[in-house]
Amino acid sequence: MNFSYYIAKRYLFSPGSSNAINIITGIAASGVVIGAMALFLVLSGFAGLKDFSLQFSTYFDPDLKIFPTSGKTFTFDASQKNKLKQLQGVAHFSEIVEERVVLEFRDKQKLSFIKGVDENYNKVIQTDSIVVYGDWLTNNDFQVVAGNGISRELSMGVEQTYTNLLGIYVLKPGKGILSAKDPSKAFRTQKAVNIGIYSVNEELDKKYVFSTIGLARKLLELPATKVTHIELKLTPDGNEQLVISGLQSIFGDEVMIKNRIQLNDALYKMLNTENLVSYLVITLIAIIALFNVAGAIIMMIIDKKTNVKTLYNMGASLPNIRKIFLFQGLLMTILGTLLGLFLGFVLIVLQQQFGLLMITASLPYPTRITIMSFIVVFLTITIIGCIASLLASSRINQKLIA
Repeated sequence: MNFSYYIAKRYLFSPGSSNAINIITGIAASGVVIGAMALFLVLSGFAGLKDFSLQFSTYFDPDLKIFPTSGKTFTFDASQKNKLKQLQGVAHFSEIVEERVVLEFRDKQKLSFIKGVDENYNKVIQTDSIVVYGDWLTNNDFQVVAGNGISRELSMGVEQTYTNLLGIYVLKPGKGILSAKDPSKAFRTQKAVNIGIYSVNEELDKKYVFSTIGLARKLLELPATKVTHIELKLTPDGNEQLVISGLQSIFGDEVMIKNRIQLNDALYKMLNTENLVSYLVITLIAIIALFNVAGAIIMMIIDKKTNVKTLYNMGASLPNIRKIFLFQGLLMTILGTLLGLFLGFVLIVLQQQFGLLMITASLPYPTRITIMSFIVVFLTITIIGCIASLLASSRINQKLIA
């Protein structure tokens, strides 16, 4: 066994000559444990919070979405449709027609967006996961599914008959000033019955009312070859980059393509920034705690000064003596980190099973355990501990052992 490592292990697990040394060592070791545990809890908490914040995207946003590079619509003809059906990696696709509208139900109005979708939409998006009341669209062009927020603002429920209709208004294209005598002439109008209510998140629940693509095209007077978007679901083994290249060859420069992360770019950036800031703050606290290790090693050097002189006189070199206290600090750091990770893991499991910390009465704080969290915590704490131990052990010089 390595001489320096053997002595370091003996020093670490044997009590010092005074209670003060033992207390300082215990505080330093506790700081390592608490620092590792706190950093693991923060990383696991943010991983869970990120999943929770983005969970709507897993069943509302498509794998890929095609937008026009200019204007509101682009052409999607029969030839392009056949090529898209044959494109390797694409499982399903849905044509979308989307536009800002005014909704009117009884005596209430609201600005919103109509999103006209075809019969393949429920193959691209998990519509059964978002509908909370009523049913999803059928092929009837006089049906809509409204968001929960829209439903509340308009006091509109799921209608069983066609007696209470939702009015959908969209401005006619053109220039000029609206007529004060009859402003209704500036709008195209369609009536529909709300057959379902969906819920995703507060923002989307207030934004969209879904309709068939036929209703949306009638309202906007769009030809069958025009769409505002196309949403795609990829096969499990589909290569995203190859699919994007294939789409560019089909549509050329007429379109731009975004994946799920790009569709939620602002939210991803915000969550990643918050995660990084929290990591840096906890790491700073861990640095302060871990430099207690340096203090404990220095106190141990003073306490073992007589032993160090004896080892030197017996033939131990100065570098080997420094390694004794370097290894002692590393052992303290590594063992403390492993214990901290274990305690953090136990707390996260308890949170997932019993909801120790609740956001609301029915919603526990989300957490997720990842291998990367273990790796990041272990490397962060051990690297800082190694630096602290190296600085402390370098205090041993010829003057000390003379």
